[in-house]
Amino acid sequence: MAIKKVTDIFPPKKTEKEKEIKIEKEIKIEKESSSSLKTFSTQVPTSPLKKGLIFSLFFLILLGAFCYFALPKVEIEIWPETETLNLETKLTVDKETKEPNIPAKIIPAEIFQKERTLAEIFQSSGKILKEEKAEGIISVYNNYSISPQVLIAATRFVSSDGKVFRTSVKVTIPGGSYEKGKLVPGEIDIKVIADQPGPEYNIGPTTFSIPGFAGTDRYTKFYGKSFQPMAGGFQEEVSKVTKEDLALAEDSLTKQAKKECEELLKNELQSEEISSKFNYFLEEFRSEIVEKFSLAVPEEETKEFKFQVKAKCETLLFQKEYLKSFAKESIIYQIPQGEKIYEESLKIDYFPESVDLDSGKIILSLSISAKIYSEVDVYNFKNALSGKSLLETKLFLENQPKITKVTVSPWPFWVRKVPEDLNKIKINLVF
Repeated sequence: MAIKKVTDIFPPKKTEKEKEIKIEKEIKIEKESSSSLKTFSTQVPTSPLKKGLIFSLFFLILLGAFCYFALPKVEIEIWPETETLNLETKLTVDKETKEPNIPAKIIPAEIFQKERTLAEIFQSSGKILKEEKAEGIISVYNNYSISPQVLIAATRFVSSDGKVFRTSVKVTIPGGSYEKGKLVPGEIDIKVIADQPGPEYNIGPTTFSIPGFAGTDRYTKFYGKSFQPMAGGFQEEVSKVTKEDLALAEDSLTKQAKKECEELLKNELQSEEISSKFNYFLEEFRSEIVEKFSLAVPEEETKEFKFQVKAKCETLLFQKEYLKSFAKESIIYQIPQGEKIYEESLKIDYFPESVDLDSGKIILSLSISAKIYSEVDVYNFKNALSGKSLLETKLFLENQPKITKVTVSPWPFWVRKVPEDLNKIKINLVF
């Protein structure tokens, strides 16, 4: 067996010369490093402005790095191929229906009504000559005998100025009586009424004779006296209500109340609160007078009278949302599987075939149209595009069937790939 040399096991010791060369190299490197640091330190800005610029630059570099690694996203717009589907159908709007019944083609109607009450004072046009007879009390004396004297009803009494008054009933004047040989007249108070109407019979206290006794000895023995003025006699033309007055008042107020009620109804229908939620037909309404009265009656004596009427107007409404839902469901029922409706394109034209306010029904004729398109599986698209380049993404989508146009917009602008995070991929459909 060969004996190894010591030099085969341990490397030879370095000579002193080699050690010197190594130390010189290290000193040189140290000097060069120190010189570089010194040079850098002399070049670094020391003023506050320069320090601020360095800080701003450093911040922008960090912000850019953050945007690059944390905020990249891609927005993709896809224009799907569309076609327009048209549909003609009918729909019943019924006040008896409480909820929409799409298969039966019925939606609820609502009664909308307004009332208007008008009252007005009218002048009476009728005229009547109103007259009354004066009347009063007179004391009638019997200075003729102790026997009573009967006076028939309507016996005349004539005043000293020639005004005739009559008794209203039969009266008996008591006989006189003798006292100390002298006849004391019998007397009685009776009511008399003027023979003619008029204020000229409102005469003051006076004496009366009985012309029925003229030519006899009783004429001067039977007489009357009044101690209070006669009153109540007048004659004048006064106003009265006629049938024609009442009819004209009713006709005038009826027209006005209906007109104002209709205007009120139309204004309410066109308000934002109603028109934003409901459909209606502005000219399809009913108005009627539900109340009318006057306290005056024909021939009533009055210069003026009050007449009042109440009008009611009503029409039918139906909710816009119900009509839209019916139209949408009708289109969806017609489209093939895998197709979807673009709801914003839904268009509804309608007109009433009939409006029956009594039964509360409207029959509508509808023309419905909407754009339909093939359903886009957004989730699968995102998975397929994750991590692909923008060019690959655009080419991939443009080669899909029933897609007419594609745009791919990255953010920030230097992003060149679709993010792998699906939440940072946004796909919008454009029609």
